Amino acid sequence: MPVVPGAEPFAADGGPVGAVLCHGFTGSPWSMRPWGDYLAAAGLTVAGPRLPGHGTRWQELNQTHWEDWYAELERNFDRLRSRCDHVFVMGLSVGGTLCLRLAEQRGSEVAGVVVVNAQLITERKDARFLPLLASFVPSLPGVVDDINKPGVTERGYHRLPLKAARSLTRLWTVTRSDLGRVTQPLLVFRSRVDHVVEPVSTRLLMDAVGSQEVAEVVLENSYHVATLDNDAPLIFERSLEFVRAHAAEATAGGGSGS
Repeated sequence: MPVVPGAEPFAADGGPVGAVLCHGFTGSPWSMRPWGDYLAAAGLTVAGPRLPGHGTRWQELNQTHWEDWYAELERNFDRLRSRCDHVFVMGLSVGGTLCLRLAEQRGSEVAGVVVVNAQLITERKDARFLPLLASFVPSLPGVVDDINKPGVTERGYHRLPLKAARSLTRLWTVTRSDLGRVTQPLLVFRSRVDHVVEPVSTRLLMDAVGSQEVAEVVLENSYHVATLDNDAPLIFERSLEFVRAHAAEATAGGGSGS
């Protein structure tokens, strides 16, 4: 299917430190592009994949599963690892969940993890009916453009594809069960007001990861899609500081991802 203008994947060649930026469920690379541009301007090698089923029509997303999204993230990660000494993964919402799953599976190959409003569970009462609904209801109205800054869009779907959403819950389950395997440096951004992801996801993450170094930054003036919101400059700056600090530590220690 044709890709919505602006929802295309992006990439930039830079130095020996790389970053893969992963958008969220029903979103698109558009939500990550300003962040990617910032890191690329600082000299990083950057990749912003378009996850299967995203950036086209919501019906296509219903034909995919979380393993498809993960495979695309992993493919981009491996491409950067083949040319960079150190590769970091960064994700928004479910993109953050996928990055955590990659960290669980790939261990020290991942130099560090940055997540923004990562989702690991939901407290919505109607979520219990998802397996039944997904069998005969294709979609429901979704939450899109949860952004405090006026006039900004993430170019995502306005419908929630239920078969894909059911697969998403399986991603949450497997990721939660292995959070102790996340041992890389971790930077967690959380919006104080988020109409998509409840605070319980961050609490679960902070309590369960095995990382020795974990930092949490609360975003006071952004909603869910914080990478396009008022606190985006803070996310960009702090993530670059995080990358520079940990890439330097790895280099000093003789570590290399290539």
